[in-house]
Amino acid sequence: MKKNLFLLGLLVCSMTAMAQTDTANKPESWYFKLGGSYFNQTASTEFPEVGGQAPNRDVYSGTLTNNKLVSRESITGSFGQGFRSGITAGYRFSTRIGVELSANYYISNSKTMAETTGRLYGYNPNTTVATYISFEADGQIKAFDLAPAVVMFLGEAHGFEPYTKVGVIVPIHGTLDIKTDRQLVSYVGNDVVNTTNIYSKDVVKPNPTIGFMAALGTSYKLGKHISAFAELEYRNFTVHGKTKETTEYTVNGQDALGTRTKSQIHTNYHERLDVNSNNPLFNPDTTTADTADTTRKDDAMDELSSYVGISGLGITIGLKYSL
Repeated sequence: MKKNLFLLGLLVCSMTAMAQTDTANKPESWYFKLGGSYFNQTASTEFPEVGGQAPNRDVYSGTLTNNKLVSRESITGSFGQGFRSGITAGYRFSTRIGVELSANYYISNSKTMAETTGRLYGYNPNTTVATYISFEADGQIKAFDLAPAVVMFLGEAHGFEPYTKVGVIVPIHGTLDIKTDRQLVSYVGNDVVNTTNIYSKDVVKPNPTIGFMAALGTSYKLGKHISAFAELEYRNFTVHGKTKETTEYTVNGQDALGTRTKSQIHTNYHERLDVNSNNPLFNPDTTTADTADTTRKDDAMDELSSYVGISGLGITIGLKYSL
């Protein structure tokens, strides 16, 4: 009996001491972080079509009937490589568990999505003018997102406090900007008779989506309230297009957006196309003398929804302020 009372008393004393220690070492309840990140892409996939152009790097050689495709390279990649800046608010429920909410702005590196060199574009037998086209389409993602996460702190030693966290990424606003430079060069024989440079910018807006993130990090105390922190973060999500709009279109540097029809400027993305879609492959109606084009010019174009990846592995460094 005395032995049991002694053990019970020892347990109570130990719990009291632990409680006092935990209270003495109780961490801050609120903290704020400001940081910058650089990500590298972790997975490459084939890019979607850009204005009807397959995601290839094509090189043509020769003239007129001898204009042949001499090389083709599939273009793959993702928009997971780029820079991010963000601010985070965190709250610790205990020495081990906390939550964070980050607001981030991300801008990806520009990626080539389609490219063609020297393809025969048209030939007029009456004037013997042959026109060849070369173009390059580059895409870039810009996005704001919110990232709620659960944080597990692993204990502090010598000023360092490692932690892990997992959470989700919720894009609030973002676009895929596709900038395309086209050059049309016309020849009569070997002589250049005309050169036309066309530039366009298309803005793709996405459907709502949710991604996943996980990070391993550590903070290091610089003062009573200030710490430096570093994180290694992995994130994974894809987005697919909802609409596309041409916001810029110039010919030899002059604005020519007003010359484009609605079907050339506006696009709606769908999971499925059929005979009711406003698309040259399916639309049975025509309002033009060009029998190869069966689209309704005053309606937005319908195209299949495309997907792009923004998965990446990145390093974040910054400062943490604890209340």
